[in-house]
Amino acid sequence: MPPESAANSAITSVLREDRVFLPAPEFSQRAHIKSLDEYQELYRRSIESPETFWGEQAEKELVWFERWHSVLNWNPPLAQWFSGGRLNVSYNCLDRWLNTPYADKPAIVWEGEPWDQNKPAQQKTLTYRELHQEVCRFANVLLKLGIRPGDRVIIYLPMIPEAAIAMLACTRIGAVHSVVFGGFSAHSVADRIADSGARLVVTADGGFRRGAIVPLKKNVDDALELKDTRGALLARTVEKVVVVCRASNPIEMRDGRDLWWHEQMQSVPADCAATPMDSEAPLFILYTSGSTGKPKGILHTTAGYLLGSKLTTRLVFDLRDEDIYWCTADVGWVTGHSYVVYGPLANGATSFMYEGAPNYPEPDRFWSIIERHRVTILYTAPTAIRAFMKWGVEWPRKHDLASLRLLGTVGEPINPEAWMWYHEHIGGKRCPIVDTWWQTETGAIMITPLPGAIPTKPGSATLPFFGVVPEVVNDKGEVVPCNSGGKLVIRKPWPSMLRGLWGDPERYRQVYWSDVKDSYFTGDGCRQDEDGYFWIVGRIDDVLNVAGHRIGTAEVESAIVSHPKVAEAAVVGRPDDLKGQALVAFVTLKGAIKPDANLREELRQHVAKEIGPVARPDDIRFAEALPKTRSGKIMRRLLKQVAAGGEIKGDTTTLEDFTVLARLSQTDE
Repeated sequence: MPPESAANSAITSVLREDRVFLPAPEFSQRAHIKSLDEYQELYRRSIESPETFWGEQAEKELVWFERWHSVLNWNPPLAQWFSGGRLNVSYNCLDRWLNTPYADKPAIVWEGEPWDQNKPAQQKTLTYRELHQEVCRFANVLLKLGIRPGDRVIIYLPMIPEAAIAMLACTRIGAVHSVVFGGFSAHSVADRIADSGARLVVTADGGFRRGAIVPLKKNVDDALELKDTRGALLARTVEKVVVVCRASNPIEMRDGRDLWWHEQMQSVPADCAATPMDSEAPLFILYTSGSTGKPKGILHTTAGYLLGSKLTTRLVFDLRDEDIYWCTADVGWVTGHSYVVYGPLANGATSFMYEGAPNYPEPDRFWSIIERHRVTILYTAPTAIRAFMKWGVEWPRKHDLASLRLLGTVGEPINPEAWMWYHEHIGGKRCPIVDTWWQTETGAIMITPLPGAIPTKPGSATLPFFGVVPEVVNDKGEVVPCNSGGKLVIRKPWPSMLRGLWGDPERYRQVYWSDVKDSYFTGDGCRQDEDGYFWIVGRIDDVLNVAGHRIGTAEVESAIVSHPKVAEAAVVGRPDDLKGQALVAFVTLKGAIKPDANLREELRQHVAKEIGPVARPDDIRFAEALPKTRSGKIMRRLLKQVAAGGEIKGDTTTLEDFTVLARLSQTDE
């Protein structure tokens, strides 16, 4: 396809699509799903007879106190899965392993951020038996403090084992947890308390990030003092605050409200019966962090979510008993819920947790961890991979990464060049890569390769998981032709789907189900190639109309990053009187390469060559770094404001480096 027609066809990819990676025969022989034919047969069954398929999976995968009487009741957009069934998430993650050889297997292996070359890093290992005891103790603490089924509990902790313990303890007694990412501000905490009506907060005196202490307890204190426009306390429902002593950070403890975790845990027994919960009982609320407007409280329920997270963990990562599995996400995000805590533990796996930054004290911290702990599976974000590229191959080369057997990516589309770097320098050209697409709302992975069965194409999430029916459609809901850009929708319900927005059923209908009749609108742009592979190009909001042409910012970013001098790029639109929107690229360069006007023009022409003249950026701004959250996501809304020359608005407290914004407002010559 010539460059001009590629640009005019809406959304394309700069990838050479003949670059296909087949599953290695030795991997396929041991894989859970061993061939493309096997995948296709299972997938066909899952969409032609979904109730039979999911009934069989629920029977096989989960431990039930009472069996369900119907697999699915579907009244769009409301779904009920496994109606009448009763089970408990904590029981399925812990108790089921106690009378098996898994009881004394490590469930969680943890490493803290603080580092001293003269002594080992802080580490802790909890076996399934030990984790069960800790969860039971904290469940008893919650009961002693008056928490009952249906009550909401805010968890605002660093990446420490107590975060997983608190989550599982809530599920054990039927409380609904809402984890708040430790990088969020006091106001974000207050908003989430106010919306959920939480009665209790679990926090820590502090957490570590790049050697500094994050004042979590202070943020909670501030949150509990914030008032709304009428002068009423926002977080007035909170009765108790339980504090983990993590950083030995001086804090204030309010009598009658604040309690130390370790003191409470000493006074309760290590046994607590798991409460049987209805299949559709609320499990957790996870709030999106929108820059404006009220955050959306995504509600997930018990059975369908657990089944989805368990099954995808085992099949997508081809999980084996001997694996040391590391998902680098924070539990404040859905990836941490599904693929640090619930999915791995429901499979009896060993889940690794790390508290801090990937480049503390040096840019090889991840590779040091993999070498020392013999990690076999690594699941991380494309933004992290691009940062690793920028830091240079010398850092991973310092370490033995031979233990790795599978790699994964999550969070946003991955540039083909980043995919290839990951494959070569981290995977040693031997590890399959599972490029996964899913959302907070979907609960579990939706489009993904299965590593023993599905050939991969760098930059494509490949094919749908079982029971998932995605399509690429136009504004009328009609399926678009092959290789044309459009909206990604899901046509049928799936077990781990969100059940609504907390306290706002009408907003749930409007946001997700009003765009295309009886279909879930993901908000993402996508295309499907001639092999049926899905190419996610990011949020529809990031598809720009430039002089009448629809240009996906992700494809322009991919083109820029494919240049050998570029480490990372973020592309946004700004208003333009002539074109409607103009393309502005923020670019970081590799190593010691210096920016200049010649390189700026070279990059503009490189994009024109890769995609077409219409996609040539109007402005390229060189930057030492891009504004990112502590989880590694680029804050594109801030870049849009910088590009437009406007005032920075919205919450910036999650920024990793506040000085980045000041530097970005200047163009480099």
